Amino acid sequence: MIVVKIGGSVVDGLHSTALSDIKRLVKKDRLVLVHGGGKEVTNIATKLGKEQKFIISPSGVKSRYTDKETAEIYTMVMSGKINKAIVGMLLHQGIKAVGIAGIDGSLLKAERKKKLLIINEKGRKMAIDGGYTGKICAVDPSLINTLLNAEYVPVVSPVALSEEYDALNVDGDRAAAYVAGGLKANKILFVTNVSGLILNDNLVTSMTLDQAKIALPKIGYGMEKKIIACTEAIEMGVKESIIASGQVENPISSAIEHNNCTVITAN
Repeated sequence: MIVVKIGGSVVDGLHSTALSDIKRLVKKDRLVLVHGGGKEVTNIATKLGKEQKFIISPSGVKSRYTDKETAEIYTMVMSGKINKAIVGMLLHQGIKAVGIAGIDGSLLKAERKKKLLIINEKGRKMAIDGGYTGKICAVDPSLINTLLNAEYVPVVSPVALSEEYDALNVDGDRAAAYVAGGLKANKILFVTNVSGLILNDNLVTSMTLDQAKIALPKIGYGMEKKIIACTEAIEMGVKESIIASGQVENPISSAIEHNNCTVITAN
């Protein structure tokens, strides 16, 4: 079984052979897709007149501040617009696909962050209300297994369920890691716009879990989140985490064959 994380702008940047590649793969392996889509959330929110606020953590990580209204827009865009667009593309290829959100069947449960520590405009640390952002704490893969047993390809949006049954914004890469861990998948593949992790101007083709953790402080934001998600998946029992470009021919198959990508395995 393979879990594949793709960005929200699915057609942008993916090689034209990607969908036919997925179709071939589905015939011989079980596949789950998890998607992101932060840019589209920002676009739609702006069109609706809801200005998006981004905050900086003390470690320099920039993220969306999710108040109640933003959480509603996030859920609508992720689980509606983007999710159904991907399902439509797969169905057009003759792939049996079903779109679900992380809240469906309590697939992804998350703890709502009560407080967030941020750096304000004056460069000082301050604590603000956590809003509707969550940290995933539990996975129930029953619904995905039911769909896989019926030979569907589940397409999952990263919206998690809080203890109070609210929809929470969770990171797409880490959502994919938890889905892979919950399913005990053989591989997780993060499809991105670069070949993998670049350190000292060179592509890192293979790393152990320990090596990946040691390298984390040297890795820039964006790729850092993917490496964290890779390590989390491995720690949850996934055998192999791969980061690869979606801009090459047959990107999924190419990554599975370890062509020009970063592969992280247990120690």
